[in-house]
Amino acid sequence: MGHGGGGRLTAELVAQVFMPALHNDVLDRLGDSAVVSVDGTRLALTTDAYVVTPLFFPGGDIGALAVHGTVNDLACAGAVPLYLTAAFVIEEGMPFDDLARIAASMADAARSAGVAVVAGDTKVVDRGRGDGVYITTAGVGVLRHGFDVGPDRARPGDVVVVSGPIGQHGVAVMSVREGLEFGTPIISDTAPVHGLVAALFEAGVEVHALRDPTRGGVAAVLNEIASASHVGVVIDEVTVPVAAEVRSACALLGLDPMQVANEGRLVAWVAGRDGERAVQVLRACTGGEQAVAIGHVVDEHPGMVVGRTAIGGTRIIDVPLGELLPRIC
Repeated sequence: MGHGGGGRLTAELVAQVFMPALHNDVLDRLGDSAVVSVDGTRLALTTDAYVVTPLFFPGGDIGALAVHGTVNDLACAGAVPLYLTAAFVIEEGMPFDDLARIAASMADAARSAGVAVVAGDTKVVDRGRGDGVYITTAGVGVLRHGFDVGPDRARPGDVVVVSGPIGQHGVAVMSVREGLEFGTPIISDTAPVHGLVAALFEAGVEVHALRDPTRGGVAAVLNEIASASHVGVVIDEVTVPVAAEVRSACALLGLDPMQVANEGRLVAWVAGRDGERAVQVLRACTGGEQAVAIGHVVDEHPGMVVGRTAIGGTRIIDVPLGELLPRIC
């Protein structure tokens, strides 16, 4: 299970098994989406699988999650999302009403995001082997002209901006699964972020890298960009937005909010001169009202992320080893 958590074990699995067999110039970049050129048109392509349990959780369900996750991967490549495909692996005995509810939610999410699900497939597996339904998706989008973002483009002096409070999705799913109550209901942040990305580009913000911090949380994507760009990142942990109920839940469960998955948040690395403007642009958008700058990129300690704590100390913000919260996306 740890190999599916988006942390260090996942990276080792990819490096040891899949990259030696499948490597090529496009795949080797290890972006959330592949960027290819067809007859002079730059396209972003992505694929993903969704195995969340429970299928329905506060703020969303597996259908909406599948759309949002695919759209967000395309958006973080700098693309305008256009079309999706979806395959459903359905467990024998799953109620038709639940499946219809998931399909309707997927349709609503796609319409809201301005994309269309244009192809699909269904398979049925034996009872007890499918957890209701698994969904796999693929997506395609067109890259914006004149913009080039990528995991290897962060530069010293860049400001790191996050679009809102972190950790909500992972804790929301876990609270329902384990029957935990925290006084205030915790709602998943699942949502598309392509509107936030578009606002940054339209405002002329110089964006170098983008990530939606899903498995492994913000800690994982900070480390991914630091490693790919051969730079260091310094985070002011006091500024990292975490809702009080999420912070309390993480303390109870022994989790670091920086390592908990999100499904509707954006992390952007922007040129230093545009840091404040990027925050203001995001705050003017739905879903970005609580955007904040949380750190900056430095020449020192390339490939390492360092956090400045509330008491004035420092700590290394590492990639989680494996699966902190299994089956959350």
